[in-house]
Amino acid sequence: MDSFDIVSIGKATLDIFLWVHEANKHFRVDSKTHELCIKTGEKAPVDKAYFMVGGNASNVAVSLSRMGFKSAIIAEIGTDEFAQKIINTLKEEGVSEIYLKQTTHQPSSFSIILNFKGDRTIFEENTEREHDFSFENINTKWVYLTSLENKWRQVYKNTLEFIRTNNVKLAFNPGTLQLDSEEDYTEEVIKNSEIVFLNKEEAAKICNLKVTNEENFIKDLLLSIKNKGAKVAVITDGTNGSFLIDDQNNIFSHRAIDSKVVERTGAGDAYASGFIGAVLAGKNYQTAMKWGSENAASVIAKVGATAGLLRTEEMEKKENE
Repeated sequence: MDSFDIVSIGKATLDIFLWVHEANKHFRVDSKTHELCIKTGEKAPVDKAYFMVGGNASNVAVSLSRMGFKSAIIAEIGTDEFAQKIINTLKEEGVSEIYLKQTTHQPSSFSIILNFKGDRTIFEENTEREHDFSFENINTKWVYLTSLENKWRQVYKNTLEFIRTNNVKLAFNPGTLQLDSEEDYTEEVIKNSEIVFLNKEEAAKICNLKVTNEENFIKDLLLSIKNKGAKVAVITDGTNGSFLIDDQNNIFSHRAIDSKVVERTGAGDAYASGFIGAVLAGKNYQTAMKWGSENAASVIAKVGATAGLLRTEEMEKKENE
């Protein structure tokens, strides 16, 4: 039986990036409504196209493998040509795909990310998946659980049963479907999590609070998430940096790292994986916040969710900068 430092549960997709120059006359943004406008029936050229493997679970698994940890992925893909690219990329990155499920006669999931005037518009295919993953013969120190498609509830239940039975630590980053659910699955996972990663808007939604810029708002969010049972809660807030409450109710913050923004896809995954990598390396939480911030800053400076992911030696070099 293989033993892993971490197993990442979520999505593996093909991301297609379409790059449109600001001067492209076929696209415009309505300044009042912020709508992206393209004439119907028109053939609109793009300046560049990139085909890259992405998906939240894949991004995190690749990142931690690149940092030198033994990682595997649990995700569901199809049997089409996209699937082979996903498998080949995971193998090249050193991520074990032995728990990857291929569903016969099903397509793999893909997203199209259109970048124009410094912002992105994401077209994401919502593919029906069974997600009937097996947790047999999995030996890991950590599980990273993130968003899945519609039939995600049973996976969450099985994950909780697995970590409780096998004394495995859980890092959790829910997605939109989970946050929109009126059931208590998400809070049950939070209660059993070692670390919970949320952005400010997600945390406010879980806590039924309206987002504000008041001085103590982040602190109140951290305390609220902590009171739901998480040992450690991390909240990211874009250019305002990240914030953490630990198991002793100590609160820390870390500034966002200055970086030229090329494309923001995968920034959250990069932060979470950088943070977890530091924890796996025996670093304290303040250092983990720095690793997460450095990883996210490096990712948004390049196209795609994985091109900018840092290695452990690069992280350690940046520790003293």
